Amino acid sequence: MRIIWHGHSCFEVKDEVSLVIDPHDGKSIGIRPPKALADVVLVTHDHFDHNAVRVVQGPKTKVVEDPGRATRFGIKILGMPAYHDHVEGARRGGITIFKFVVDGITFCHLGDIGEMLSPERIRDLGKVDILFIPAGGRFTLEPEQAWQLTRAISPRVVVPMHYRLGGISLPLKPVSAFTDLADNVMDVGNEIDIIEEELPDDLETWVFGL
Repeated sequence: MRIIWHGHSCFEVKDEVSLVIDPHDGKSIGIRPPKALADVVLVTHDHFDHNAVRVVQGPKTKVVEDPGRATRFGIKILGMPAYHDHVEGARRGGITIFKFVVDGITFCHLGDIGEMLSPERIRDLGKVDILFIPAGGRFTLEPEQAWQLTRAISPRVVVPMHYRLGGISLPLKPVSAFTDLADNVMDVGNEIDIIEEELPDDLETWVFGL
């Protein structure tokens, strides 16, 4: 299985099926658009930098946007509602947290989460192997809060996303605001091939690059 970062919050988990999360169109945020043809697209919320389905869509692409349970091309997907801010969506509305399993590895993508999940919500979320979490603040949890939530969810790998990098036009903090809080930080390049048996026992932070 391969994980590919297409910039911002857009990741592709690719095996026999290509699953893309939160595609952007590139030009609207100042970076290259994703180069992928998705079988499944997950959209955490309907904002321009997360919902450019057309960029990765093919004739048989299945799109999942709403909370609930779904199965697409054999991938079991769980969507859980959450808020884009700390005032129950009053400023930026809601999002959908997506959890899914590919080849025995459980992924969770937190979209533009802006609230701290309660212990009860974290228990409902259950086991997570690889967690994608926004790390650039301002429109989401601040980096310190994101790290606290990471520790509470307790994945085997955390992948920061939605932060400032060269060319991006959004006023976000750099990834170092998050990684400076972490131990076991690894630069993994633009993509990485993984199998379940090779996942770390202790939390690692994987930083992708473009």
